[in-house]
Amino acid sequence: MRILLTGANGYIGMRLLPVLVEAGHEVTCVVRDRNRFQPAADLLDKIDIIEYDFLQPENAVQNFNKKNFDVAYYLIHSLGDTSTTLKEHELRSAGCFVLVASLTQVKQIVYLGGISNEEHLSKHLLARKVVKDVFIRSGIPYTIFEAGIIVGSGSVSFEIIRDLTEKIPLMIVPRWLNSKCQPIAIRNVINYLHLCLLNEKTLSKTFEIGGPDILTYKQMILEFAAVRGYKRYIITMPVIFPGLSAYWLYLTTSANFTIARQLVHSMKNDVVCKEHAIQEIIPQQLFTYHEAIEMAFQKIAQNMVVSSWTDAASSSLTRLDVKQYVEVPVNGCFHDRRWIEIDKDKVEEVASRFFGIGGKHGWYYADNLWRIRGLMDKLIGGVGMRRGRRNEEDIQPGDTLDFWRVLLVDHKNHRLLLFAEMKLPGEAWLEFQIVKNENRCLLKQTATFRPRGILGRNYWYSMLPFHFFIFRNMLKRIAGKE
Repeated sequence: MRILLTGANGYIGMRLLPVLVEAGHEVTCVVRDRNRFQPAADLLDKIDIIEYDFLQPENAVQNFNKKNFDVAYYLIHSLGDTSTTLKEHELRSAGCFVLVASLTQVKQIVYLGGISNEEHLSKHLLARKVVKDVFIRSGIPYTIFEAGIIVGSGSVSFEIIRDLTEKIPLMIVPRWLNSKCQPIAIRNVINYLHLCLLNEKTLSKTFEIGGPDILTYKQMILEFAAVRGYKRYIITMPVIFPGLSAYWLYLTTSANFTIARQLVHSMKNDVVCKEHAIQEIIPQQLFTYHEAIEMAFQKIAQNMVVSSWTDAASSSLTRLDVKQYVEVPVNGCFHDRRWIEIDKDKVEEVASRFFGIGGKHGWYYADNLWRIRGLMDKLIGGVGMRRGRRNEEDIQPGDTLDFWRVLLVDHKNHRLLLFAEMKLPGEAWLEFQIVKNENRCLLKQTATFRPRGILGRNYWYSMLPFHFFIFRNMLKRIAGKE
């Protein structure tokens, strides 16, 4: 079967792709930036890739003319967009997708949205419903799945609940954390998305999907704590303003403020299935919330987290072409260049250190100062340090690494390039590379900063004392000299 998979480098897309390929389907992946799309090596020669932005319908014919597909998945969602642009972007993107589906003679559209069975919806859930309505009116057979919270390693809901549970023993929360939801394991979601392909019983129908448990958000946090062996206390208050709640969620978790605000407003709504027709059409074992958490931590323990919600570019890069940042600029920049000689027989050992930087491994020197810098970034609306790493052993272009984005991973030439996603009066890069000739082998570490105006220049000069001892000692420890 010929399949068009949009959002292929997103959380759901990266999980669904290997399932489709293993089933023998011909899959064409659509991504906005192919440099950030890094599926497993054994998948690359089995798929086609199209670089396209569904917010630019004027280029649809150019990219999809004379192509044909049987099924098209719509797994695009503008969660990071502001409330003022969310509905507009969702409408534009969904309309463009329908145009592409028509051009390519698609026989079925498959969409994963959110449960929206209440009258007063948050802007986030309303935007999902708007997309659903576009597909229903398209005239193309569709299968729409609506889910509440999806539980899996790397999902935004999972990681936020994990942050709250593991870091805050006593929580004072708004009473609407007593809203009900029906969490579903990521494995069950992928099964539904896969097994509905051209299934006549699913065509032109909408299905609500959920697991066997109906829980409040408060119960979910306490159950998560029980699985992890923690004792947590939650006090519900009658009134806590949504803006204050969103800011608290932003400061205490890995979510950026836009996502935190949208999730807080969405939590006011119950997201519980009112129909269960899909269970007869596609029967499968539905995992409990407890089982879903345990399965997620098994993947984390084995370093087998396939995708994370942070794989999507942060708001600072959402509208930019990441490719332009791979080549570090020279003109108009400040540089902190350092190098140290290393033994030729220790090249792989040294490279493994800088490829493993960040997350639980830390930054090899002054980790507390790095954490303070992350907290400062959080306080002014940045991403902070809480994002960590997708995988403690593996690293791929497009991964988040604390408050950096991985731009380039070159194991053959021993080079790692990072781009800063923290709030800065300019742009910053951090590069590690091992260079060698017949006589010497050097580990090079280069911090590059392109300032924006006087503020940017003053920022660089104010950081020079910290750069002196942080970067110097970090280089020594990566080289194994200290």
